[in-house]
Amino acid sequence: MTGVSSRGDHDHHPEAIRERLAAPPAVSYLRDWVYGGIDGSVTTFAIVSGVVGASLAPSVVLILGAANLFADGFSMAASNYSATRTERQEFDTLRAVEERHILQYPEGEREEVRQILEKRGFDAAEIERMTAVITSNRDRWIEFMLAEEYGLARQIRSAMKAALTTFASFFLCGVIPLIAFVLDLPQPFAISLAMTLVVFFAIGSLKSRVLSISWLRGGVETLLTGAVAAGMAYGIGGLLGGVGGG
Repeated sequence: MTGVSSRGDHDHHPEAIRERLAAPPAVSYLRDWVYGGIDGSVTTFAIVSGVVGASLAPSVVLILGAANLFADGFSMAASNYSATRTERQEFDTLRAVEERHILQYPEGEREEVRQILEKRGFDAAEIERMTAVITSNRDRWIEFMLAEEYGLARQIRSAMKAALTTFASFFLCGVIPLIAFVLDLPQPFAISLAMTLVVFFAIGSLKSRVLSISWLRGGVETLLTGAVAAGMAYGIGGLLGGVGGG
């Protein structure tokens, strides 16, 4: 289907299935890219709007814009690094808890497995058989408890990759509103606004490559969100410009 993701489509021959399952599950950093790209575009355009609204020299746009790209981009990347690293630490802590509980209270942990399976709708015979299989291997047992009791995924994202993705997206998308000023084009603010909206649409369309949505829907949804943010930035810039002019 046109515009629909093919991420979940794959070969179902036995050998292809075996190879696919032998590889570690893919980890997506799409949210980091979208997050960084939208924020980079919005914050840079906010600076453009503020400078234009305050009737300052175009060179101020470049100075403040460059400072924003590096300082705010690094800040976002560092924050995302810390947040993602916390996910890893939480996972490791809860895994250690489950390891200790299985060692100290094996029957209690088996009963937890039984009750989890019961909630899933399995009958008594199936529950006993599945509990025996799950608890016969400690790693499998721990992974089951982490997923079912705490809702934690087996694959944890890399904090460094998440941070680098956020910074790269922030910088690449954030530099777009500055291009018209760098090239000293006529009507730079109008061009900056148009290019910023194009970036929003492009970011949304990108989501269609991995999500089951059309590129048009993804683009329009993100465009509308970004347009609201850009409008607020322009309005605040104009307001501050009016205050400064007064």
